[in-house]
Amino acid sequence: MLEQNSEGCVQTGSTLWRRKKSQSAYSEEQQTMDLKGQKTAKSESQEVTQFAIEVVFRHIDCARVYQNEEQVGQAIRSKIADGTVKREDIFYTSKPGEELYPKDENGKLIPDSVDLCRTWEALEKCKDAGLTKSIRVSNFNHKQLENTLNKPGLKYKPVCNQVECHPYLNQRKLLDFCKSHDIVLVAYAALGSQRLKEWVNLNLPVFLEDLVLCAIAKKYKQTPALVVLHYQIQRGVVVLAKSYKKKQIKENVQAMLCVLTRYYTLSD
Repeated sequence: MLEQNSEGCVQTGSTLWRRKKSQSAYSEEQQTMDLKGQKTAKSESQEVTQFAIEVVFRHIDCARVYQNEEQVGQAIRSKIADGTVKREDIFYTSKPGEELYPKDENGKLIPDSVDLCRTWEALEKCKDAGLTKSIRVSNFNHKQLENTLNKPGLKYKPVCNQVECHPYLNQRKLLDFCKSHDIVLVAYAALGSQRLKEWVNLNLPVFLEDLVLCAIAKKYKQTPALVVLHYQIQRGVVVLAKSYKKKQIKENVQAMLCVLTRYYTLSD
C-alpha cells in the first residue's frame, strides 16, 4: 500500500486531524476517522470525494480494484485548486498492481508466489524515489508483520496495518502486537462485514442490530454506529468510514468530532 505525498502523481486523501510535521502519517494521537473510497459509480466518486473533503476528511483510502482512482484524483485536484485544502494536507492511500485479478487461460485465478519481503523492498525503493510519503500493509497477520520487521536490511517498517476490525472481530492480539512495534492498526468494516453472500452467512444477525450494542446505544442516547466508532477510538484504532451518501458522511463527521472533542477533554 502506498501513501502518496506532495510529489506523487495522484493527488488525494489524509487524516482527520492535522499531524505535526515531525510525525509520520498516523502518529498524532492515532485517533482518526478516514474515508474509504469504496467502489462506486464513477460519476458519484468525484462528487462524493469533493464533499468529503469539504466536511473535513483528509485521508482517502482507495485501490485500483475500485476502478475510480481517476475520479477521486480529479476531486482532490479540484479542492486544491479552489483553496479548500493544500496538497500537504492530503493523503491518498492506494494498493499497487498491474492486474486486478490475474487469471489463466481457463479463467482461474493465478495465486501470487512472490516473496512478501521482495515486494517490500520494491516499496522501499518507491519511498526512496519520493513517489510515496509512507508505505504500509493490509490484511497482514502477526507472523507476516514479524517476517517483514525481521527482514535483513529493512529500511522502513510498515506505518500501519489495515485489517477488518469490529467488536465481532476485535483483533486484540494483533492490535497489541502493532502497538508494541509502533504500527498503527487501521480498521475497515468497522461497522461489521459487508452483507454479501460471498463474505458472510446472511442468516446471521446484522451486527448493528446486536442486542447488547443497541442496549448500550440506548443507554447513552447514541446510535449503535457511533458507539462502535467510539469504541475503536478509545482503543487507538484508526477508523475507515465507508459511505457514498452525503448525509451519512456529514453525520459521521459531526458525530465523530463530538466524540473526539469529549475524548481529548477527558484525556487532558
